[in-house]
Amino acid sequence: MDLSNNRIVSLFGIEYPIIQAGMIWASGWRLASAVSNAGGLGLLGAGSMYPDVLIHHIRKCKEATDKPFGVNVPLLYPDIEKLMQIIIAEGVKIVFTSAGNPKTWTSILKEKGITVVHVVSSSKFAQKAESAGCDAVVAEGFEAGGHNGREETTSFVLVPAVASAVKIPVIAAGGIATGRQMFAAMVLGADGVQVGTRFVASEEASSHPDFKKAVISTSEGDTMLSMKKLVPVRLMKNKFFQEVFEAEQRGASDEELKTLLGRARAKKGMFEGDLQEGELEIGQVSALVKDILPAKEIIRNLWRGFEDAVRTPFNYQ
Repeated sequence: MDLSNNRIVSLFGIEYPIIQAGMIWASGWRLASAVSNAGGLGLLGAGSMYPDVLIHHIRKCKEATDKPFGVNVPLLYPDIEKLMQIIIAEGVKIVFTSAGNPKTWTSILKEKGITVVHVVSSSKFAQKAESAGCDAVVAEGFEAGGHNGREETTSFVLVPAVASAVKIPVIAAGGIATGRQMFAAMVLGADGVQVGTRFVASEEASSHPDFKKAVISTSEGDTMLSMKKLVPVRLMKNKFFQEVFEAEQRGASDEELKTLLGRARAKKGMFEGDLQEGELEIGQVSALVKDILPAKEIIRNLWRGFEDAVRTPFNYQ
């Protein structure tokens, strides 16, 4: 398939319009470099990294690939000034921002020649990102894992709404793990896709092996949006999720929920492998992910599945 006119391929200088999401505790240099080497765009997940750790991962990624890669930065990160200074000093060329106002950093990054993409959950926020000078937006639907939009708009509604609301390239995210799902997103107006959950279940992901095994064991309905009073996040159902759910049902205050959340719950679950007491962030599409594969094979399967769908879009055998 000719991708010479694809706006995402051109924007990032990559082979396929496939971006690996910068998931916390999963997206280290091994995964990002493997995805980039396979023709996609790998992202380092800075949200779970201290500044010195980010430096290490950027430098290791540079050693492991000569292809483009980027860094995902949640704008709610407490030491964000330090992270941005590191990104600029280390010469990172692509930054994806999320969970905050894109106006804060976009112009500063673009002055340094950095391509900036912002993650949005509505067409209104997409327009704000475009006005802030972002080069593209990620339209992330309600199906996605991790931090999510309060609007609960699904990808099938969000992607065409955003595509018609902005002129900059649109990357679809949320509920995409197969080539046919990628094809559907592109038909709806996306220029490319961002894939998270499928890459959590990769050999190179830095998440705990037990978490990866849990991901490929999920079924439909095993995840749910939680903590909407704080920051909405989609979680796999476990003991911790149930405690949060029951607290929310009885009308717990923000302070009670923050105390319950405590510190390092996400690290405990996704990185250390505590599948009961930890916070397990994953998308609905985990129900379709049944194996742990090398990132290169995941990219290859996505693209082959996409090309098959282009040729025979209604063959579901």
